[in-house]
Amino acid sequence: MIVIMNPNASARQISDVIARIRAMGYEVHISEGEQQTIIGVIGRGRPLDREQLSTMDGVHDVLAVTHPYKIASRMYHPENTQIPLGAMTVGSKELAIIAGPCSVEGREQIIEIAHAVREAGATALRGGAFKPRTSPYSFQGMGEEGLRYLAEAREQTGLPIVTEVMDPNLVPMVCEYADVLQIGARNMQNYTLLNAVGQSQHTVLLKRGMSSTIEELLMAAEYILSHGNMRVMVCERGIRTYETETRNTFDINAIPAIKSLSHLPVIADPSHGTGKWEYVESVSMAAIAAGADGLILEVHQTPETASSDGRQSLKPERFARLVSRIRKLGEVVDRVVPQPLPEMTRP
Repeated sequence: MIVIMNPNASARQISDVIARIRAMGYEVHISEGEQQTIIGVIGRGRPLDREQLSTMDGVHDVLAVTHPYKIASRMYHPENTQIPLGAMTVGSKELAIIAGPCSVEGREQIIEIAHAVREAGATALRGGAFKPRTSPYSFQGMGEEGLRYLAEAREQTGLPIVTEVMDPNLVPMVCEYADVLQIGARNMQNYTLLNAVGQSQHTVLLKRGMSSTIEELLMAAEYILSHGNMRVMVCERGIRTYETETRNTFDINAIPAIKSLSHLPVIADPSHGTGKWEYVESVSMAAIAAGADGLILEVHQTPETASSDGRQSLKPERFARLVSRIRKLGEVVDRVVPQPLPEMTRP
């Protein structure tokens, strides 16, 4: 249920409504828009009398939320959520371009690629210090050492860091290094982890599970939002179907669908969505045209020697060409890629 206040409702009227809701055993989440305040009613308390609430001073309307996710619903928060990320704002007209290797493989590797993607127009650097792999014998990441290298790359380039966290116990440590905590597809419904990143109040990039519905993705986001952490971006990264030509089937439909249902920014991952670098450019363009708020792309200097996901990684020159094309597409869809960060000197 949501309570929509009148545009001219006073602070006292809003606080009276909140007090009435809490007295019935519910929690509230406040969404303050430019025109009016919306109060989300969360939890399982005593039955609420909609008619009684609707007659309180300052109340415009009381509506039932039909979706199982409440805080993630656009009904609760009609305006797009905007999240600061470095020098830009995700969810605004600006497009986030998050780029870097699948895995941090060494200090020189991550610093070199960080400079390359920054010069090409990336707005954030991605890189995995902890890697969930299907095989226990595959490269599992460098752990905290990799996080230190990412932090050094940020110092040199100014690019904020996006990296995956896999264990609730590691959330505090990863928060010390990263600007954005990524929840991978395999952990989308790891509710202990979702609660931990929600409590951290850190910005989160939540990837859609490989066999998950849009509703399940938004319900996973709800876990994070329920802790008052509103800095959540959701990521469409392709789903598993019967098709074998590509690694996954990139669900382009999901982008406008999520944007219609939810106020959260949507990031597209064409690298995992296709699994082949030669398809990444086309799907990236399609995702932006469909309304995505940004891209997360795998870029590697020598994909043929990458420790993981080399097949889907763009080389820096191909990434630079893609950013150039996205800038031109932005003129058509009324979006813009922020200009590259100021030049920095390598130590």
